[in-house]
Amino acid sequence: MIQLYRIPPDNDTGAMGLIRDYVCNTTNQARHAILIDPADQTPEIAANRAMAAAHAGSSMILVGGSSDTDMENVHGTIVAIKEALELVDWAASQDSEESRSFGQIPVILFPQGAAALSPSADAITFMMLMNSTDPRFLIGEQVKGAPFVRKAGIEAIPMGYLICSPGGKAGKVGKADLVMPDETERVASYAMTAEFLGFQIFYLEAGSGASEPVSPSLILAAKNACNLPIIVGGGIRDQESAKAACEAGADWIITGNITEEYDDASELQRDLAEMISSMRL
Repeated sequence: MIQLYRIPPDNDTGAMGLIRDYVCNTTNQARHAILIDPADQTPEIAANRAMAAAHAGSSMILVGGSSDTDMENVHGTIVAIKEALELVDWAASQDSEESRSFGQIPVILFPQGAAALSPSADAITFMMLMNSTDPRFLIGEQVKGAPFVRKAGIEAIPMGYLICSPGGKAGKVGKADLVMPDETERVASYAMTAEFLGFQIFYLEAGSGASEPVSPSLILAAKNACNLPIIVGGGIRDQESAKAACEAGADWIITGNITEEYDDASELQRDLAEMISSMRL
């Protein structure tokens, strides 16, 4: 079963803000999103994997996340994914026995910087890497990218982004002062700060391909410290780690690298469906 989110047309003045509300409003059940890295797969393969995730029950598709992404591969990937989702929407509309109304899962930019954007995205996680020691990731890339986002009319979702141990490539590239698994008071302070600065979501990241996911104690501390939806990603490779993050308070679970291990989209769909089922507490 594909769970899709209907986004109003671009010329609908009420459209802006609806994607943000969809992402930021918490539900009784944690939701799953897939992260697609355009530098690691062709647009066609990315679209197939995104479709597999949609059929498995994913609720959002993020595109980006690598230091090797650029305007060309990000844009091509987003276009391919959106065209694939629109085809499913059209096919569903031709089915006289299909009573459900299908729309489009949000395809959202998760950029590594201002040089990896696309005007075709439905929204962008406009983030601050809060524990970076480099001003570039605190405010520099945001200043460079803001004119593009405004001109393209992409909906911006303000996000506090925190990299936790082990950090992976994201931690190294972002020059992050990593949050250790036992630093619950520190992560709570970051969560409060994110809320007070006006961010609308708070992302705890263990790093792409991390050997260990974010510690449940950190997730719980962040959840108790703020009134923001908590997104958790990095190192979540199985049902157990996904369930543990949900039990600790995660509102969104993000999986990325694991999807690149599958050449068979049907196998990816099956395993993601099992993971998403395990998130239902």
